Amino acid sequence: MENTRTSNIDFSAIAWGAFFILWGITEMFKSLPDGTGTVGIGVILLGLNLARSWKGQPISGFTTTLGVLALLLGGLQLARPFLHLSFELPIFAILLMVLGLIVLAGELKGHENHG
Repeated sequence: MENTRTSNIDFSAIAWGAFFILWGITEMFKSLPDGTGTVGIGVILLGLNLARSWKGQPISGFTTTLGVLALLLGGLQLARPFLHLSFELPIFAILLMVLGLIVLAGELKGHENHG
């Protein structure tokens, strides 16, 4: 009976709860470096899919992609003071375009396989 109870864990609900806690922390502690929240979101999304995988549940390619992109964006934001770039890199805009391309490519690839 205990085994049935633990196998019915709603990982999405846990991820949402962690997301709201993280959001609250980043709002409460404004002194955290830029990118901390974004890295946290990436960890939450990748952790969600890792937990699903361990339990034999299907993972989401979309949230996995978002998790990786969030880690990249957050990592670049955290590294910005150390990179000493002489220009402002539009990281968020670039990652949005990459995400759009991934979504479009996935959809077009799916139609090639079915048509």
